[in-house]
Amino acid sequence: MTASRIGKEELAHYWEHGYVVIPGLFDQSTLDRWTGRLAAIINGEVQAAPHMLVMHDVMVARGAVKPGAPAEAIAKLQDFENDPVLYGYSKDARVLDCVEAIIGRDILSIHTMLINKPPNVDGRHPLHQDIIYFPHRPGDKIVGAWTALERVTKENGCLVGIPGSHRSEVLPHGNPDWKYLNFGYFGVQGMGADERRVHFELEPGDTIFFHPHLIHGSGRNRTRGFRRSILTHYASAHCEFNERFAKLLPQRYYVPVRGTPSEN
Repeated sequence: MTASRIGKEELAHYWEHGYVVIPGLFDQSTLDRWTGRLAAIINGEVQAAPHMLVMHDVMVARGAVKPGAPAEAIAKLQDFENDPVLYGYSKDARVLDCVEAIIGRDILSIHTMLINKPPNVDGRHPLHQDIIYFPHRPGDKIVGAWTALERVTKENGCLVGIPGSHRSEVLPHGNPDWKYLNFGYFGVQGMGADERRVHFELEPGDTIFFHPHLIHGSGRNRTRGFRRSILTHYASAHCEFNERFAKLLPQRYYVPVRGTPSEN
């Protein structure tokens, strides 16, 4: 066990703003291990792990963009928990110590993803709340850890977030009326540009921990390179559930989403 990089000051920032950035949480050699694994999977040198989704960008899938290299076709690797190299991120003590400082020690990884964000495609994700994707409650017992694998800037489509928006309820989401939108990229309905938003420009190894109610999104990659990051969402093993639905959802980590903004 290592000393957590999240102390009282960082924790106070998290609960006030809905996020906290921890600079330099990972060294370059560790990041190279994960970017190397990404390249090996994309180039067919390593078979994708069971249940992993190697997701093509929608513009490539529809033939609107012809990639110049295999990596330029891939938007993300979704659900890498069966990959022994990539899941090393989720189990790394440096990130776990920070997660435990926020939601406690008994934790589960509930979502994993490596985002590739290639050039020459739209690639935006509208402003949204991650809680919309999770049948776990309460939000205060869920946290996302997002690490920059390379330098992240406004130009290559960094994350943006609205400080304090984590105090919002789960808001109605839907697909914006965009010509090209990757599958599952929902956004808060009626949400336009917000002058309160903050751009999270990060150096390699910098990590942002954020609340699942935080309204956030990302922009286009306007560079010739990639915008790569790796993330895991964690939930407390003590998340609440609805007793009424216990027979339908025997795992006590879930709540029903029927009739809520998460249903679609």
